[in-house]
Amino acid sequence: MVWQFASRYFRAKKSTNAINIIAWVSVAAIAIGTGALIVILSVFNGFEGLVKSLYSSFYPAIKVAPATGKTILLSPAQLQAIGRVPGVAGYSEVVEEKAVLRYGDEPTIAILKGVDSNYNVVTDVKSNIVRGRFDIGDETAYRAVMGLELEGALGVDVVHSLVPVTVYVPRRKVNAFVTPEDALNNGVLYPVGTFAIQQEFNSKYVITHIDFLRKLLEMAPNEMSALEVAAAQGTDQNVLKNRLQQLLGGQYKVQTRYEQNQSLYAIMQTEKWAVYVILSFIMIIAAFNMIGSLYMLVIEKEKDITILKAMGARKSLVMRIFLAEGLIIAGIGTLLGFVLGGGFCLIQQHFGIIKLEGTSFLVDAYPVSMHLADFGLVFITILVIGLAASWYPARRAAEEAITLKAT
Repeated sequence: MVWQFASRYFRAKKSTNAINIIAWVSVAAIAIGTGALIVILSVFNGFEGLVKSLYSSFYPAIKVAPATGKTILLSPAQLQAIGRVPGVAGYSEVVEEKAVLRYGDEPTIAILKGVDSNYNVVTDVKSNIVRGRFDIGDETAYRAVMGLELEGALGVDVVHSLVPVTVYVPRRKVNAFVTPEDALNNGVLYPVGTFAIQQEFNSKYVITHIDFLRKLLEMAPNEMSALEVAAAQGTDQNVLKNRLQQLLGGQYKVQTRYEQNQSLYAIMQTEKWAVYVILSFIMIIAAFNMIGSLYMLVIEKEKDITILKAMGARKSLVMRIFLAEGLIIAGIGTLLGFVLGGGFCLIQQHFGIIKLEGTSFLVDAYPVSMHLADFGLVFITILVIGLAASWYPARRAAEEAITLKAT
């Protein structure tokens, strides 16, 4: 009965046309706000998915690093035990160190990353090669695959040049030296490929053979900066992390991909929630239209309210009728907003009508990704705002005094 009264009040023609106009203005305001929330949240989801896909091309699912210090030691028996852990699809030993690269006259600081032959099982760098080929070489000739921006900074032509890049790294065991050269080890790398993933990686990383770095850094055969582990498809990274941590003990730090980039992901989530809060405040302001519409409806229906109370209706029934009226307005606006926002997102996904300015982006249009959880969040938000906006007019109707006049 409550919904019958509420729906009839919404559809019926009012004595003052302004009430109908304000009601539909309220519906339109909620629809636009809802659509905007869906679009903005979907755009943030799209950018988040894009960034995660880029970082997953370079960062492993699980990384085993030293809890203290710069390197770890893993024996062949430990590596075999790691390989037998359920959920481990493969692993790669890596050594990272800052180095000075010289090609011609200008030196450049970069990060050398030495990897073994299993590296392409752990990451997806090979599929992001844009020039040359992925080849780290061997003891006959160590080769280098470098980032696109770093290639340009050095002036290297990885396809045609046969001139090596000279690498300088600090010596680990130096007590005294006469010249600066005495504190450095050096070697040469032959550039053969260029990758393009994301500017953070493209501008500073050079990938080469792990044996090259171990020799330059005077490291033991089983010494490494980290062990990068690939997770089998469908494996929960947190579960796999706990298994490896239990196996290796507290002297090793085991991190998921999220934990390796925790600050980045935290910033992205903070930005998304900040925009959600701002748009929710805009929705609250839009709800004042609904308060005015319902308050005028209460005045319009004073006679009906009096009759209902005279027939024995309790205050709670009258209050529920006008709360339902507010939910009808909010519900219609929400559904229209879902249609508008969802339709816009689908068009953007398929046609990319809103383009990104500039030419340095990996995508030419704003990426969008609709999540069912966002629709649920927006629905609950509008429901709460609708109830809050309806409460005062509904309470005013419930407190309406009975004033029947004799005829």
